[in-house]
This record gives sequence, structure tokens and C-alpha cells, in this order.
Amino acid sequence: MNTPEEPTFRESVDIMYNRAVALMDLSPGLEEKIRVCNATYTVRFGVRLRGELKTFTGYRSVHSEHMEPVKGGIRYATGVNQDEVEALAALMTYKCALVEAPFGGSKGGLCIDPREYDENELELITRRFAYELIKRDLINPSQNVPAPDMGTGEREMAWIADQYKRMNTTDINGTACVTGKPTNAGGIQGRTEATGRGVQYALQEFFRDADGVKKAGMSGTLDGKSVVVQGLGNVGYHAAKFLSEEDGCKIVGIIERDGALTDPNGLDVDAIRHWIAGHGGVATYPGATYVEDGASVLELDCDILIPAALEGVINRTNAGRVTAPLIIEAANGPVTAGADEILRGKGTVIIPDMYANAGGVTVSYFEWVKNLSHIRFGRMQRRQEEARHQLIIDELERLSSDSGIGWELSPNFKTKYLRGAGELELVRSGLDDTMRTAYQSMASVWHERGDVDDLRTAAYLVAISKVADSYRAKGL
Repeated sequence: MNTPEEPTFRESVDIMYNRAVALMDLSPGLEEKIRVCNATYTVRFGVRLRGELKTFTGYRSVHSEHMEPVKGGIRYATGVNQDEVEALAALMTYKCALVEAPFGGSKGGLCIDPREYDENELELITRRFAYELIKRDLINPSQNVPAPDMGTGEREMAWIADQYKRMNTTDINGTACVTGKPTNAGGIQGRTEATGRGVQYALQEFFRDADGVKKAGMSGTLDGKSVVVQGLGNVGYHAAKFLSEEDGCKIVGIIERDGALTDPNGLDVDAIRHWIAGHGGVATYPGATYVEDGASVLELDCDILIPAALEGVINRTNAGRVTAPLIIEAANGPVTAGADEILRGKGTVIIPDMYANAGGVTVSYFEWVKNLSHIRFGRMQRRQEEARHQLIIDELERLSSDSGIGWELSPNFKTKYLRGAGELELVRSGLDDTMRTAYQSMASVWHERGDVDDLRTAAYLVAISKVADSYRAKGL
């Protein structure tokens, strides 16, 4: 029997979209309008490097403008192509709708291996790419707002923001043209950790859902659960760190590009991250079992599998051997549509990418609002909050003294209670609330509709309904 051909990432997104709209009552015209990408701009530009002119190819795709600005990261990778960028832009539309971030979906990419260039060369390339997009309003605080993605980070976002402000010297909101900037250049505390923190909050909310936990054939809480993480980049590192340090999870496997490390007693996430930074990989790490065929560790016996790097790592060829009862997609599209079908048939519960990794765009939304309001969160109310709490503490201590009871509030309680919320606490609070609310909107569809047997379809139904309502409100 011939194995069906593996769908591409773009085809996977369309398959999952079609599966959801088949359960909805949308007009054919509106169904098509939501599905297609509005526009994709391809740019080819030259930069003089090392004594010669090098030509680079980049993309910026706008999937949906049902809300503006549109939002989505810019990735630097050799495999960037139009289909991938358009699929990612579509996911951004649904992701923003699901978590109620008021953006349409967009995505960008540059065909480049950033490791091949030094910092000065990367700055020249990034500024030229930004120039080509800015002059066409494909970077603009009110129309199109990029963010970091694979191969980019705070540094590149700061360069893009500066380039925008050089070209738009009178735009008072220019800093809001991009998110994911360093905190000293208009960024927001908690943005770097945001996607990994969102994965943690998503898992916490899942384990509050007794019906969901039961459907996964699991029980209890996150405490003691064994976890395999594929990709120890920004997202995988923070998710693994927070789950192990704050929720009692054991990270029993970490997969990197040159192999994997395993330890049934739990791996030291920070030590491995530090080792990778100094040695370029995990092959020589001394504190764990090294597995040369890293992909095989996706099949390791564990409770939770977190693919946090590339799309398509779980596909028709290995899905049948994946044993984890719960998969949370920290990367975009790590489970192909073909693998999704196999895993659902086995009863595996998948927390889908459009929800699981939405922490990044959620905190990007907070950063964008901060830039437009020109004031950091907490600046107006923090000390007033502390003063009000101090009044309560003083009154309690006075009552204790006057009544002769003589009890004292514990110093730890007083310190925590008296500290007003600063920007980081407010960002984490807003992210936690967003992840809880979005999960509940998906779970209610998952548990209450007899024709929906998985969280991905539930997420698409919620998101597409919101996009459809926006288009209807515009008169379409």
C-alpha cells in the first residue's frame, strides 16, 4: 500500500482550515475571502559586502486586513519561501483572532543564514530589507507591525525601528512600527520570554481542565510530569526552564540540531543552554546520555512533548511511533496535517500552535499599546497601590497591638503584599489572563460540540468565527 504524500506546510494549514469551515455555515464567498492571502510582496535587493554586491530575496505577506495593523514576525532562514510565509501569515490571522489581539495576520522572511555574516553585515542587510518594506508601508505602526521570529531578535528589531524613524522623522508613534525591541529602545519587559511563558500558562490551564486531562488519558497536575523539548532556542528554553523550575516537571529529553540529550531523572536546562552557547551543540555535553539520531527522541516515552523549533518535525513517517499522550506545539506547524490525522486516531491530544505559541503576539500587543501610549505600564498606579496596601497592613498591626493578641504578619507576606505591580508583573498577568480565556473558548467548543473531537479544530472554529464577524461588520 502506498503511503499518502506528505502535505506541505501551506497545504497543512489549508487542510486544517477546510476541516473547520466544513462545520460552519459560511457563504462560499466569505469562506474563500478568509482563506486566501490578500497580498505577498517579494523584494530582491543588493548590499555591497566584502567587496562585492550580494543580492538577497525577502518576503512580506499580508493574509487578512479584517483588523489593522496586521501583525507577524520576520524570520531569517535559508529555507524561507513564499508558500511558507503565506502559511505563517494565515496562522497569524487565526492566532490573533483566537487570543483577541486586535490585528490582522502578516509574516515576513529573508532567505539568509544569519550565522554566515558578522554583526555589521547583518545590520546593513537588515536596514536595507527594512527600507524596501518601509517605503511601501509594509512596516508602519498603523498598518503593518513586524516582530522577531526564527533567526531574528531584539537587535534586528531595534535596527528596523531606527530605520523607520530615520525615514519618518515626524511620526511620533514611530517606535510602535515593530515589537520585540530591547527594553532600552521602546521594548517591554517580559517580551523575550513571552512565547515560552505562554506555553507554560497554556499547560497550566490545560491541567485545570479535568475533561481535557481525562481525554488525554492523564491525571493529576503538571508536577512530576516528564517532558521532551525539541529545540532549545528562545521558546523551547524558556518553556523548559519555567516548567521545570516552577511547575515541578522533569525535562527528560532535549533535542537539538546535532543530536539529543536524555536523562530519566531530569536535565539541567540552564547548564545545557550554556553549553550550547559555548560549544555550538549538545554532542559533547558531559552530564547526560547523548543520542546521535535526535529525531528518535521525539518517540521517547514521556507525558508531554514540546516541539519548539521547525515545522513538520512530526509527520507521517514518525507520528505512529510518538508515545506522548499530550503534544503542545510551541513552534509553528510542527505537526503536519497527515501526522495530525494519525495522532488523533491514536487519541493523542494536541494543543495547537495557533494557541500554544500565542504568548509572543500577546506581549507584542502590550508593547505596541505601550509605545502608542508613551508610558510604561505601572508608572501611574504602582506607588498608589503600595500606599493603599500599607494602610491595610498598618491597621491590622494596630488592631493586633490594641487588642493585646500580639500576632505578627509574616515578613514574606508583607513584602509580597506591599509590592505594587510593575511592568513585568502586569505583562505576566495580562498574558496569563489571555491564555486562560483563549483556552476556555476553545475547550468549550471541544467539549460541547459532538462534531469536534480535537482542540485544533475547536481553535480554528473560534478564530474563523471572529474573523468572519469582523468582515461582516465591514459589510462584506
